[in-house]
Amino acid sequence: MNIAPQVAGLRDAGPVAAGTAGARDVRAHLGFVRGGGRAVLARQHMPYPFHITRPFWLDPHLPECATLYLQSSSGGMYTGDRLALEIEAGAGAQAHVTSQAATVVHRTPGNEARLSTAIRLRDDAFLALTNDPFILFPDAHLHVATEVTLAAGARAILADGFATHDPEQRGRPFGRLRTELCVRNADGQVMVWDRGTITGAQFAGPASPLGPYRAMGNMVGLGARRGDVDAPALMRRLDALGCRIGVSDLPGECGILARCLAPTGGLLAQGMAELYAAFFEAWTGYAPPPLRK
Repeated sequence: MNIAPQVAGLRDAGPVAAGTAGARDVRAHLGFVRGGGRAVLARQHMPYPFHITRPFWLDPHLPECATLYLQSSSGGMYTGDRLALEIEAGAGAQAHVTSQAATVVHRTPGNEARLSTAIRLRDDAFLALTNDPFILFPDAHLHVATEVTLAAGARAILADGFATHDPEQRGRPFGRLRTELCVRNADGQVMVWDRGTITGAQFAGPASPLGPYRAMGNMVGLGARRGDVDAPALMRRLDALGCRIGVSDLPGECGILARCLAPTGGLLAQGMAELYAAFFEAWTGYAPPPLRK
């Protein structure tokens, strides 16, 4: 779930946006199948605040790969939101689901906002899910949980990121950020379970695990890849942007995880674009097509 406004100049809308009745408990669904030589969106259920564009087929090297922009006009995430997105790719289907821009998380005192994403990929399916950074406002509490189930030959690339914004520049930290990633095989066996929690005070404090950096992102590639990720070359390119990355193999040879630290959300977006290009080429054999946002 995503919104599109620029962060500069935004004001905190408070615990609940004007015009909303309160916390939202919403479940959305996208289902891709392969038909007619390309991936098509066969099933969709997109209740408010979710919204999507029509599919595009933008890649000349992978003409069967559908690209879908995930949007929202609700103004961000608010107190008590429980938003769930299910994405399924049928056998052999290839798709890229990406957000339109950064998602603002407003103040959520006492009741965190939660985004849960469940991804199921059938045999030989490929899905890239690339979310632009979440922008955490003062006193924002956010829980992002993603679960992926991979059948035989399935591949996935997942990207997300987090940055902060204090509209009044009073040095107020966000509340708390919790993240979870669970990867299972077709039998339900857990292959990867990555979890982390950090408070805004820890994030911005003198002993911050991020050091001087104020934005962070994750890029995960799962399943058999077609080439290698050149970690030293990536590090040099991101160093030139002022970012720092670490690249690690995941347990059981099921994929690769890269973490990126950046001074600002804007530089994080540039660094994540570099990472995505490298991962996409490693997992598909081709450079990704340009995306307009």
